[in-house]
Amino acid sequence: QVQLVQSGGGLAQPGGSLRLSCAASGFTFSSYWMKWVRQAPGRGPEWVSDINPAGGSTRYVDSVKGRFTISGNNGRNTMYLQIDSLEPGSTALYYCARGRPTGGTGGYDLWGQGTRDAVSA
Repeated sequence: QVQLVQSGGGLAQPGGSLRLSCAASGFTFSSYWMKWVRQAPGRGPEWVSDINPAGGSTRYVDSVKGRFTISGNNGRNTMYLQIDSLEPGSTALYYCARGRPTGGTGGYDLWGQGTRDAVSA
């Protein structure tokens, strides 16, 4: 079955860390760009980061550079997002998504179920 299953996240303290996981199945994980997207309450979706699992290339939205780290494990078909220095009161739903195939077009055709990250004020 082609799917993305997320885990991790939850409630954390300011300054702490959270780690999100996104396990892929049913397709060749390393053949696609893989993405993290978040949505804060009352705001639209925001692309956060992506990775090319085959080559290891990564990209981040400017607002998270230095605090977020995206990584992938091709053997486990799993992508991770490490979030450090959590900001007080920050809450968002985080989704992983499949991007375009390497060298191809399209993307955002497969999504994880979402996980909520909340940081106490």
